[in-house]
Amino acid sequence: MNFDWLFNFPFQIPVNTSTIDKYVRDFSVRYDSFFGGIRSFLIYFVNFIQSILNSIPWIVSILLVFFVIWRISKKLSKGILYGSLLFLVGSLGLWNLMNETLAIVIASVIMSLVLGFPLGILISTSDRADKIIRPILDTMQTMPVFVYLIPALLFFGLGKPPAVIATTIYAIVPVIRLTNHGIRQIDQEIVEASISFGSTRLQSLIKVQIPQAMPTIMTGVNQTLMMAMAMVVTTSMIGATGLGMEVLISVNRVEIGRGLISGTAVVIIAVLLDRITQGLVKNGEVDSH
Repeated sequence: MNFDWLFNFPFQIPVNTSTIDKYVRDFSVRYDSFFGGIRSFLIYFVNFIQSILNSIPWIVSILLVFFVIWRISKKLSKGILYGSLLFLVGSLGLWNLMNETLAIVIASVIMSLVLGFPLGILISTSDRADKIIRPILDTMQTMPVFVYLIPALLFFGLGKPPAVIATTIYAIVPVIRLTNHGIRQIDQEIVEASISFGSTRLQSLIKVQIPQAMPTIMTGVNQTLMMAMAMVVTTSMIGATGLGMEVLISVNRVEIGRGLISGTAVVIIAVLLDRITQGLVKNGEVDSH
């Protein structure tokens, strides 16, 4: 007897992927002016952030990192350590590339917060919205990162705009989830007490619930920042310049030294951003108590 059907799936649903591609391409062509407007805005937005970063003298940036880390950690040694790491990035000749990467990351995080924070608040106030949006967030979080590059590339072309879009879609999930979670975990007696003292639902949300949930929300901001930093390296595949492009070039040319140096710079920037935002989270927790 032939038992191949037990080990090989017996049938396959025919999916015409070319039809899907055609409809998506037609859609992008039909609304080209709309996507072109978004592209122009994103180019201006990223270039504006990069111009601000480039206008800051390198020594001021290093001293600022030193001061912020020192104030957050209360340890002078940590301030010196992280300031020295940032100095190392510059000494490796990667300062301008670092600013390009940071411009894309900052633009993506700002967009993630502008879109994700209100959405997280909306979900926290409605169980029905939570049930609808949660599986969407699960899908977004588990989708392979390279999949986000395809529609971004198709609708916005090569360069920084599709990089910002793809990074925003990938990194927005934590801030939505943790804003929702932070507001929902607040003791309802505190909320009811604020309402009983004359606050409206909106006033209670703004003056009581959001401040109480701020440590959790800041954790979401931290995770969004880290995911954006990770994604911005991947977006070099669709023309995003910066440290990610250095990593991609080193992979294509099998240049181990170049890849190690640029990869180390990415790690240093990610660690700096992580320590600063984590410090803000801890300080927020202390202030709330």
